[in-house]
Amino acid sequence: MADPSVIDPQAIENLRALNPDDNDEFLREIIGIFLEDTPQRLDELEQSRGAGDVTRFARAAHSIKGSSSNLGAVALRAAAEKLEHQARSEGLDGIAPHTAVVRAEFDRAQAALKALVAR
Repeated sequence: MADPSVIDPQAIENLRALNPDDNDEFLREIIGIFLEDTPQRLDELEQSRGAGDVTRFARAAHSIKGSSSNLGAVALRAAAEKLEHQARSEGLDGIAPHTAVVRAEFDRAQAALKALVAR
């Protein structure tokens, strides 16, 4: 099972329970969508930060927060939530290091999720 500080095992079990007899096909599909979509949201963070677009930046962070929450990517969810809050309350000045944390947490979540479905 994945590291619970990266992926909440209960969230994975909840997803499995939605289609208990499908040999994890639903889980693989949901993980696949997450792994395909999240890098696009990460790129959107960088683009909107560069453009100074706080609204778009916060929306991308919110999207990452929501999708990571659905999969139980707890550290990524927390980092994205912090990023969203900071952007909305303080703007984008000095936000680059926090964006890097979100990218690092995505890398950890991605590795854990890929290992989970490779079994």
